[in-house]
Amino acid sequence: MKLLFPGAVIRRERLKRNWSQEGLCRGICAVSYLSKIEQGKTEASPEILRMLFARLNLPWYDDAQTMAKAGALTKRCYEALFSCDEKALSLLRDAFSDQEELLSNSPHALDAALLHGLLTNPQKPAPGELEPFFDPHRLALQRMMQGRYEEAMQLYPCVYISLRTGIALYERGESDAAALEYLHHTYDMAAREGYVHAMMLARVYMGNCYCNRIDIENMNLQYRIARRLAKSLNDQEILRTIGYNSASAHLEAGYYEKAYDYFVRVEEPTAMELHKLAICCEKLGLPEEALSALNRAEELLAEASQLQYPHPGLVHQMCRLVRMRLEHKDYLGFPQYGEELLYIFSQCRETLPIGYAAFHLPWVLEWYTASRQYRRAYELIRDFPIKLPLKQI
Repeated sequence: MKLLFPGAVIRRERLKRNWSQEGLCRGICAVSYLSKIEQGKTEASPEILRMLFARLNLPWYDDAQTMAKAGALTKRCYEALFSCDEKALSLLRDAFSDQEELLSNSPHALDAALLHGLLTNPQKPAPGELEPFFDPHRLALQRMMQGRYEEAMQLYPCVYISLRTGIALYERGESDAAALEYLHHTYDMAAREGYVHAMMLARVYMGNCYCNRIDIENMNLQYRIARRLAKSLNDQEILRTIGYNSASAHLEAGYYEKAYDYFVRVEEPTAMELHKLAICCEKLGLPEEALSALNRAEELLAEASQLQYPHPGLVHQMCRLVRMRLEHKDYLGFPQYGEELLYIFSQCRETLPIGYAAFHLPWVLEWYTASRQYRRAYELIRDFPIKLPLKQI
């Protein structure tokens, strides 16, 4: 493959410095030749590349030893991504970070730009000027990070992109049917190709789709398969996620004792697990235990890092909302309660998977009804992307 993309890097770095083409290439090559390099119309010689990068005060690594080392690292990163092995990826992130500058100034620069975005949370696309140099597989990954999932699947219908597409549809709540279709397809492909982690995640997110619908029977079916796979992989984080989601669905469905039995037994609970325990206690008429759970949750949030809780302020507000209901029996007469509830609901819809907003939907409808905002209640039921069972709303 011709090495055309360094021209895009050279152009970007030249423009950053506000240099002219003539100023950059003086004594190295003709302006017309540099123009062709920058446009990807010709492949520069290794010597010319090294001189151009040196003038930009950037290194250029293309020796055999560096190339072999860089190639092995990019291969491991892609293998971990495509197999959906998050544990392997978490180990590789540090290795990639340590070598990113070297990769970015070598013939592996395209992969460095893509992997930088793929390994970032949330993912972010590579610089647009590199797109003309992407092959279909790389362009598919770029389109996926841009949220253009259908294009990505057309370019490269692989397990990883199919899974990410299904997850995106689930999180946005736009179409559970479409999400389930992609996730079923992912599971089948992963089973054929031997990607066990992807099989597990596909079943987890299928369970999540049914969890959002409060379809306990189908949720349990999907989670049962996901649990088996998680146990075989010794993935304790996924097992805990399944337990949390399942118990939360039972809480939403009105099976308060069953949900309580799970949350009260969790060892070293998170703030969100304590939040759910508090609501179980609220529903079961155990206000003191509920307040104790909220106190513990707020202590955790005060000490937590952004990494542990990406939205600590929002979780804190969720806890405060439960506290207001516990401490004020006439909470529906408090304007502050309604303001906080509606803010939390809107933030959940904007920043979190749709299930978080769905969880708060019954309280929003309760508030609208109590404040005689019947039209808003009707429009919310009509327009909300997830259609919950009538008893939930």
